[in-house]
Amino acid sequence: MSAAFVDLVDLASERLGGAVVAANDEFFAPKEGLIKAASPVWREGEYTERGKWMDGWETRRRRDLGPEAHDWCIVRLGTRGIVRGVDVHTAFFTGNYPESCAIDVCDLAGIPGADVLLQTPWHEILGRTPLTGDAHNLLVIDKAPAATHVRLRIYPDGGVARLRVHGDVVADWGRLRQQGDVDLGAVEHGGTVVACSDMFYGSRHNLIMPGDATHMGDGWETKRRRGPGHDWTVVRLGAEGTIRRVDVDTRHFKGNAPGACSLDVARLRDGEPLDAAEWRELLTRTPLQPHARHAFEEELGDVGDVTHARLNIYPDGGIARLRLFGRPR
Repeated sequence: MSAAFVDLVDLASERLGGAVVAANDEFFAPKEGLIKAASPVWREGEYTERGKWMDGWETRRRRDLGPEAHDWCIVRLGTRGIVRGVDVHTAFFTGNYPESCAIDVCDLAGIPGADVLLQTPWHEILGRTPLTGDAHNLLVIDKAPAATHVRLRIYPDGGVARLRVHGDVVADWGRLRQQGDVDLGAVEHGGTVVACSDMFYGSRHNLIMPGDATHMGDGWETKRRRGPGHDWTVVRLGAEGTIRRVDVDTRHFKGNAPGACSLDVARLRDGEPLDAAEWRELLTRTPLQPHARHAFEEELGDVGDVTHARLNIYPDGGIARLRLFGRPR
């Protein structure tokens, strides 16, 4: 996959609370498979009473094949955001994938039911676009409005293994500011892990995901460093603010936690590249313990408002979660 948007947050992720809430048909494979976190798999020779078992969402063959005949599925995003691109993954759908697809969005408060969603006006952000079978169909989207729900339309019918909806979180900072200290780096608050030195075993994006890590693969882990230096990762905060408490969680990393960590911070203007950052020390190099949650508050320096934080680990290893609590500006 080469499209730049795939490095953005998957707004529809189950880990963020995304859910498939309605579909007009799911005869061969249930709608819930569309956003499963795991990669799609093939089970040779496995059949259900309705046909071949498929990992994803699959509708029956349509017989009313007019030019606008299509099936649809509605996904409630885990967090409100602006869609920048979608991956319509048709893995293992070779003779039964849709010919094309389109994407619509809507922006609704609360948790509306399917009856409301079926009556609400939708805004098309991707016109009807051809699809390829057994492939990642990476589709760039421009100028989409903020949305809470996405509707995938497939023409005329068929199966899609996974739908990934990549974009930028739109956090409600008016409400969050009333809560006092919040996690400025959390993905659900618009935080993004923008760079790292290495992520051989575990993705850097895991660092700021909601909840505690469930196992070692649910964190950020680098390969074993054999030369000088150390590993690092950079988080762009969801909002500029002053970091007042830091949690560095090494739980599940028992024989491969870093020996120590430090934190640097910087304040960048909108559009400034990361290379322009003038890093200041927030937390000096401090020992870490394996399989433990470390909280730092009195140890933090007074550096004022910042937009980015760089976690340095010495010399390498794995971190489950990083929490950057503070007061938004």
